[in-house]
This record gives sequence, structure tokens and C-alpha cells, in this order.
Amino acid sequence: MRSYLQQCFAALVLVSAVLSSASVVGAEIDAATVRMAMSKEGRLPDDIARDSRSKPEAVIPLLHITPGATVVDIFGSGGYYSELLAGVVGASGEVWLHNNDGFEAWGINGLRDRFDKRDAGNINRHTRSGINLDLGEETMDAAIIVMALHDIYVIPKRYNGEEYVPVGNPANTAYFLEQIYTALKPGSRFVVVEHAGDTMMESEEVFDLHRMNEAMARSEVESVGFRLVESSDVLRNPNDDRSMIVFDSDIKGQTDRFVLSFEKPSN
Repeated sequence: MRSYLQQCFAALVLVSAVLSSASVVGAEIDAATVRMAMSKEGRLPDDIARDSRSKPEAVIPLLHITPGATVVDIFGSGGYYSELLAGVVGASGEVWLHNNDGFEAWGINGLRDRFDKRDAGNINRHTRSGINLDLGEETMDAAIIVMALHDIYVIPKRYNGEEYVPVGNPANTAYFLEQIYTALKPGSRFVVVEHAGDTMMESEEVFDLHRMNEAMARSEVESVGFRLVESSDVLRNPNDDRSMIVFDSDIKGQTDRFVLSFEKPSN
């Protein structure tokens, strides 16, 4: 029969193990965890080729999430970030891959490759119309939008044979951002990755190039209640000619991008 001291020692060891395990389970997802997801066998070749350009190991930790989190990838198109996020939040977490019809069509080849005959993780494909997110209230632990925020500011135009002329109005940007704010739980993060624009250009010109000025992005997001708490220069490229449209073959995939991490205040 073990002595009283031996029993106490065994109990302390057990408590220590439980606390250690809990701290691991609740640990925030860091760059090493993202790299493990990036090294997962069977990832799509296009995703692997994109890794060096997108540096998700530096971007995803800015969400400050833990395993089991629910995250929305807004206008996620082909789902590159969605699959990586599903890998780090694990089976107990969930990723909502949000698209509208346009973004889904843009990423259709990636979506087919990702979901046909593959297990991409716990991903909920969430396609809605226009800028209607339909995310509910305080359902999300984090949100991310990658190189797509500018799209809701673009004025629809059509070529009339001589020039491009407006044929519609930009989206209700405040409504769009307010939906994200409402969907996030207090204290949660919203990460924006965006192509940087030329600050000497008019905003409409910048949006036509599918870019956005950093100061405007910050102002717009903060206007609905978010506060900027972190940023990263990991995707900056001072050699980017910001007068070029981002789809130009000379700069595609190598644009100067800013990364901003906003927080929904806890009170």
C-alpha cells in the first residue's frame, strides 16, 4: 500500500499533466502550426506553388485563434486559405468558405480540385448573393478577407467603344463591414490582406486597378467599430509599380500588399 506522500506525489503529477495538456490544446495557432498544415500530404500543387507568395505562416497567426475555432474566409474563391485554416483549427473547429456567385465562378477550378475526391477538412461552403454574408450574430471566432476587400468599392463599368463608363453603383460597403462586425464574437480578430494602391491616385482609379490604399482600408474598417491592433510587412514589395492592374503578368502574384489585423472590442 502506497504511503500518503506517494499518493500526494502521484496526484500532483496527474494534475500537472492535465494542466499541461490543457495549455497545449488552448495554445494559439502559431507559424509552426501553420507550417505543419502546409506540409500536409496531398495538398494541391497550385496551393504549394502559392505558399511562397502568400506566406500564410505569417498571416494566419494574426487571427489569434486556437484549435476548435470557427473562422470565416470571406470571398475565399478557390479555398486556398480555407483548407489551411481547416488544418489548423482541426476536426473540432470549422471554416466557412464564403463566396458569392462571382467569386465562386472565379475559383471554380480550385474548388473542384479541392473538394472532388479529397478531404479538405471541416469546411462549410457558404455561397450567398452579392454582399450578403448571412453569418449570424457572434458566431465567428475570426474572419479573414484576402485581396478582395477592394472589390466591394469598385464601380461597375462597361466599355462603350471608346472608354469605360459607369453602369452601376458601388456596393453598400458599410453594410458589408457591419455584417462582419456583427458575426464576430467580442475580442475576435478580422484580418485584411490587400493590394496596395498609389496614394497619389484618386480612389476610383485605385479601385479600377483592383487595389486599395492602406489608410482608406483602415478608416473604413474602423468606422464600423473595429480597432487596428496589429499589422505585418511580410508581403510588402517596394518594387511594385502601383499604377499597374494586379492581373498584369509583370506583377501578378508579386504586388505590394499590406496586412492589417483588427479586433472587435470586448466591451
